[in-house]
Amino acid sequence: MSIEIKMRKNEPIDRALRRMKKKLDRENIIKDVRAKRYYEKPCERRRRKDKVAAFTCMLRARYAN
Repeated sequence: MSIEIKMRKNEPIDRALRRMKKKLDRENIIKDVRAKRYYEKPCERRRRKDKVAAFTCMLRARYAN
């Protein structure tokens, strides 16, 4: 899983870094690394996913009109 960003001619380094960060964000690499930093028990993982599902269900119900 390697991300490759090629510098364009006369491109500032900060713009290339921004493109790299956007690419990492789109592919959820940062999120995966942070999630796998510590072990999460299966029951905790299930609880977290249920909590997210309940929240999205509540939002859908609220803005269904």
